[in-house]
Amino acid sequence: MMARSMLLSSEKQLRFKEIAIMKSSTKDQVAGKLHELKGKVKETAGKVTNNPRLESEGTAEKITGSIQKKVGEVKKVFGK
Repeated sequence: MMARSMLLSSEKQLRFKEIAIMKSSTKDQVAGKLHELKGKVKETAGKVTNNPRLESEGTAEKITGSIQKKVGEVKKVFGK
């Protein structure tokens, strides 16, 4: 039982290190994609519930995510 918990904590530490090592460009691309998805969900929810404020928040977040993803792609081209 203790060996398994030690193994799991080692796996968590390894994943944390992988995330910490991730390049800035990759972080921007991943975060941008998440914002795009979140914005799309908000936008759709706003349309379904006839809530223009939620729909516009979703649209704005989706656009922000697209921009952040593009920033990550540009950073990748320049090697940052």
